[in-house]
Amino acid sequence: MELKAEAKLLRIFLGEADKVKHTALYEAIVREARVHGLAGATVWRGLMGFGRTSRIRTAKVLDLSTDLPIVIEIADEEGKINRFLPVLHDLFESAQSGGLITMENVKVIKYLHGTDREHSSQGVDGSGLLDAHGSEPAQSETRRQP
Repeated sequence: MELKAEAKLLRIFLGEADKVKHTALYEAIVREARVHGLAGATVWRGLMGFGRTSRIRTAKVLDLSTDLPIVIEIADEEGKINRFLPVLHDLFESAQSGGLITMENVKVIKYLHGTDREHSSQGVDGSGLLDAHGSEPAQSETRRQP
């Protein structure tokens, strides 16, 4: 996939506890972005934040929150992002949660991706775990190599 120099960055703010059925909303969004062929997605967990309710959520030990702020960034060409917006809207409706979605212009300097080692949804270890870009997560150093 090639990404043009001029692209859009979709930034989605939500809470870690937001769910669609029994799946984290951020996970559902990333998986749908992959299904819809978007260039990539990254999920960031915030250390502290507040939203419309003005309730501060923090990762401090004394007031550890189970609902830390989450930001998802998805970059791609404008048309693909625009076609994804109704899907995103439906996911938020299903989750019955609040959030903030922004879109801005970005200039892509370089977009590289590795070769696809396996086309199935299962990782090498059969776990099915993939990162936001559809790659298998790095294996732990403590895990023995076959």
